[in-house]
Amino acid sequence: QVQLAESGGGLVQAGGSLRLSCAASGSISIFNVMGWYRQAPGKQRELVARISTGGSTNYGDSVKGRFTISRVSAKNTVYLQMNSLKPEDTGIYYCNRVGAVWRWGQGTQVTVSS
Repeated sequence: QVQLAESGGGLVQAGGSLRLSCAASGSISIFNVMGWYRQAPGKQRELVARISTGGSTNYGDSVKGRFTISRVSAKNTVYLQMNSLKPEDTGIYYCNRVGAVWRWGQGTQVTVSS
C-alpha cells in the first residue's frame, strides 16, 4: 500500500503563492493518474487538478489558470504550484491516485486570508 505525505501548506494572503509537495512511500508509477484534492471547510473533498501518465493535465474550473500540477515519477513526488490564491482556496489539500484511491494522507492545510 502506498503511503502519501503532503506538505507545503500554510497561511498566505490573497494573491500569494504556495507550492505543495506530495511524497509517496512506494512507487506511484508512471501508470497512475495522480491528482490533488481539496476539502474546504464544511464541504466534500473535490478533485482540483490531475496529471495523466503521459503528463497531460486537467484542472477544475475554480483553479484553472492559477494552479499547476506536475510530477517527478523518479522521485515518487507530485507537486501543486498555486498562484493568485483566493480565500475560497482555503482547505486541506491531499494528493492521491485518481479513481481507485489509496489510503489518504493527513493532507496539508492551506489558509488564504483576504
